[in-house]
Amino acid sequence: MQYSPSQDREDFAVALDPRMPVVPLSFEETGLELSFLLRLAAKCATEQDTVTASHLAGRMKLSKVLTNLLIKELMKLSYLEARGLAGEDVKSDIRYALSMKGLEYAQAAQRQSEYVGPAPVSLDAFCQQVGVQSIHHERITSERLARSLDGLVLSPALVEKLGPAVNSGRSILLYGPPGNGKTSIAERTFELFIQTIWVPYAIEVGGYVISFYDEAMHQAVREATRPHPKADQRWVECRRPVIKTGGELTLELLDLTHNPGSNVYEAPVHLKASGGVFIIDDFGRQQDRPQALINRWIVPLERGYDFLTLHTGKKFKVPFDELVVFSTNIPPRELSDEAGLRRLKYKIYVNNPSRDEYVRIFESYARSVAINLARDDLHVFYERKYRGDTLASCYHPKYLLDFISSYCDFNDLPKVASLEMLERAWGGVFTLD
Repeated sequence: MQYSPSQDREDFAVALDPRMPVVPLSFEETGLELSFLLRLAAKCATEQDTVTASHLAGRMKLSKVLTNLLIKELMKLSYLEARGLAGEDVKSDIRYALSMKGLEYAQAAQRQSEYVGPAPVSLDAFCQQVGVQSIHHERITSERLARSLDGLVLSPALVEKLGPAVNSGRSILLYGPPGNGKTSIAERTFELFIQTIWVPYAIEVGGYVISFYDEAMHQAVREATRPHPKADQRWVECRRPVIKTGGELTLELLDLTHNPGSNVYEAPVHLKASGGVFIIDDFGRQQDRPQALINRWIVPLERGYDFLTLHTGKKFKVPFDELVVFSTNIPPRELSDEAGLRRLKYKIYVNNPSRDEYVRIFESYARSVAINLARDDLHVFYERKYRGDTLASCYHPKYLLDFISSYCDFNDLPKVASLEMLERAWGGVFTLD
């Protein structure tokens, strides 16, 4: 494969990044016991009739040098046997297969833990890496905030409050009436951060493996397909994660999930959000009381670390480094006492839209769905519907225009948001009481 000068400059730039985990050159530098690595290599060798050093290196995400040392050790123990070259070329890799003794060794290792895959990183290495790539190290500018909120109609006063809050990397409570963009604001934090971070495939704690990298939650950057040759392949370079949970969140999901069959753990959702953003949508609608959830996070929010527990009872400390965004329709005083609310550093009220903001939202969405808007009719409609106790919401324009689009499609009519169609849409979308 040929490399261009620009690619060389990219590699040089990556090499200068002090945050990049560097490939371990010895077993000691992996942070893992040799016995652990031997068991993992033997389990990987059971996946095929024969394996090569290249295959094991790719499967375990270790250098070929370390993999060859593991192979030599397994052969010394009579667990692995050479089976000739993988190809006709004398430079081809040697094929290896487990002996009967080696197969028994691998089966015993599988009974201890069924984890097979990239070698995990040590807990110390994980904690250190989270520290060097902390979300607090990335400064959010007003220009970047404006770009991330592009397309949302928000008051200048609200945007002014959001800037310092997201830049703090601490915790935010977005509260106010439903349907006014709290979730959309929280989700746009994905576009705020430009730095990448390194996420481990798995973490080793006390001989147990905690699965960490999650393709559903972590977005690997394009460069991860061609990682730097000096980078530790046990880590995946990703964008800062933005992980959202809602009514399904329970206290149990904030602890390690242990699979007794495989004896492998799954990292809790908030730990996977390390270095990024953790959004708790519809806060207060969870099965557990909001006060109980806030109590669970008093130490993490206040001190920046959390404690997790293995099924053996062993407790260990992990970093809590993320921007936590709570979004709720419930008044804060109904969620928690003063002590709990004090842990939520920034409290931002997201109000119903003004008349001007409502019209701007309506016009913007009408353009996006190719519906002609009779502006004068919209003002008459607004005067009729939004008076007394009926307040405008940011979601109303979309619901009304979607109804009009579907109605016109069904009846083969031109798509025009006239006063008649707006009244029809109102009756078809909203309840009468």
